[in-house]
Amino acid sequence: MLATTKNTRITGFAAVGAAVFALVLSGCGSGGGSHSSATPAGSTMTNSATLTAAKVDKVGTVVTDNKGFVLYRFDQDSAKPTKVTCYGSCATLWPAATAKNTQSITVKGIDKKLVSTVKRSDGTTQITLAGWPLYRYSKDDQPKEAYGQGVGGTWFAATPTGGKAMSTSGSSSGGGGGSSSSNSGY
Repeated sequence: MLATTKNTRITGFAAVGAAVFALVLSGCGSGGGSHSSATPAGSTMTNSATLTAAKVDKVGTVVTDNKGFVLYRFDQDSAKPTKVTCYGSCATLWPAATAKNTQSITVKGIDKKLVSTVKRSDGTTQITLAGWPLYRYSKDDQPKEAYGQGVGGTWFAATPTGGKAMSTSGSSSGGGGGSSSSNSGY
């Protein structure tokens, strides 16, 4: 009988531990927290960042991060004044491009005067271009992919001047962005 009670306790502790772990993981995508797990491995969570103007198929010359991933702007944000609106589940799908501060950002093919940062409500420092907060798209799993282009009619690859990239192809096939759109813009 003692062995059964001991096994039951161990199983019970394991179940409680698994439940707590699951709750912690599920909370990472919820709004308002200061969880950095909303940022995928490809984003710029380092002390320095590099923004580069790069030619990308179907969208033209756009801004990429240190690893060559396309950076986007969100129409529900604003540039003047700079305002961030993508948090919670939005930030899980569209993680912020971050840097320690403006001085830690280098540029290639982009006017440094257009680059700044904004403090997010979660305490991170997000990179801005011409006032627009910049983001990665979590479904871009390779450098120079632009599957986020046009998602929800509100997400666009950022041009080197902070504008919206316009598709260079009349076809929306293969872009992946159109199939991911929703009424909420993410």
